[in-house]
Amino acid sequence: MIIEKKLEINGLQVQYKIKESAQNDLTLIFIHGFPFDLTIWENQLKSLPENVQGIAYDIRGFGGSESGHSYFSIDLFAADLNDLIKILELKNVILCGVSMGGYIALRTLQRASENIVGLILCDTNASADTNEAKLKRFASIEQITQGAKKEFAEAFLKNIFSDKTAQTNQATIDHITNLVYNTNDSAICSAQLALASRTDSTSFLAQVEIPVLVMRGAEDVLMPREQAEMLHHQLKNSHIVNIDNAGHLPNVENPAAFNAEMMTFLSQFYKDLV
Repeated sequence: MIIEKKLEINGLQVQYKIKESAQNDLTLIFIHGFPFDLTIWENQLKSLPENVQGIAYDIRGFGGSESGHSYFSIDLFAADLNDLIKILELKNVILCGVSMGGYIALRTLQRASENIVGLILCDTNASADTNEAKLKRFASIEQITQGAKKEFAEAFLKNIFSDKTAQTNQATIDHITNLVYNTNDSAICSAQLALASRTDSTSFLAQVEIPVLVMRGAEDVLMPREQAEMLHHQLKNSHIVNIDNAGHLPNVENPAAFNAEMMTFLSQFYKDLV
């Protein structure tokens, strides 16, 4: 059974969904990307075996979680996640993040590695934004603050989906489109600043000892194959897979393939807990 709950982190109400297990020996925490919410992980929560606990939560400012102040940073998001792990007293945690969620997962591990036993990094990288990427983010902030959210959303969504999703999966397109339009403008702008200001964590990768699964939608134009391969090569205990018929959100576009790779990873490295 999947239950929707809230908890208080740093004075803010944070919304999450939990698929509980009797043992609680292994917990997957799913971290959504920008500018989405926890609902992109519904298929993954449902697919977990009975003895694996799953949690998907809304990052502050997104979905049903409060924003607090608007001075967002990847470090702030990571601090929130570290606190969530502590408050819920979670042990043996695997962080699974897509895009911005991957940045948060890496920074969370870097800040406090205790209790984290694995990573699943999807359509993400460890690099900081280039100047060109920063300028694009600043331009999108200007668009939104000048009342052109529709233009921002249309341009953003053009780069998200694979050809197959665009041609055959209108329900997924509608779901993701609604998330973009329904996300608070202030949260979008604050998160763009957080993304633009994030630090490069490439040098940290060599220190990561835990197992890592690197996944990428085979048709992702936002995260080129080279970036995923670079991440894989710099993580000593990692495996890389491409998810066919998927763009930037393989967990939503091809959940069957995504979940199969996730379960293979769990069975290979955590067979005593699965």
